[in-house]
Amino acid sequence: MGALELLAIVVFFLIGYWAVDALWPKKKPAVDRVTVRVSRRFEAPAERVFDAWLDRATAGKWLFATPAGEMVAVEIDPRVGGAFTFIDRRDGEDIAHTGHYVELVRPRRLAFDFRVPKFSNEATRISIDIASAAAGCDLSLVHEGVFPEYASRTEQGWKEILDGLERSLA
Repeated sequence: MGALELLAIVVFFLIGYWAVDALWPKKKPAVDRVTVRVSRRFEAPAERVFDAWLDRATAGKWLFATPAGEMVAVEIDPRVGGAFTFIDRRDGEDIAHTGHYVELVRPRRLAFDFRVPKFSNEATRISIDIASAAAGCDLSLVHEGVFPEYASRTEQGWKEILDGLERSLA
């Protein structure tokens, strides 16, 4: 092979590399995410509010439950690394809410990674801080990794869920 043929091969390779790089679909940049924050005061003591998140019978009445749905399965393994699954039947379709606990400090803090596989397999992080108050306790919920277009809907959803928690504690 002569120098001219070798040069032709190199030029052909470079043109091919440029064409593939220019025309091949690029990976989309990561979408910015937002953090949703919700706070609520409860008349119940911090211990009771904390336990309501981890007790299968209690949590099944309000956590991820919808007014039109029916909670058909609740599994909770309340330990760091433990998993949970809530299945709410909505219009005949089962919607699973799953996750893993990453932090449990009774009665002050719990955090978990959360997924709704029907809509996305990506996990978001939810952290709940509970502080004792003179009468009852204050709860602060932070949901990280929310798509911006779902921020207001997510905030409203958490407010409704906390309404359910309040009713279950009454």
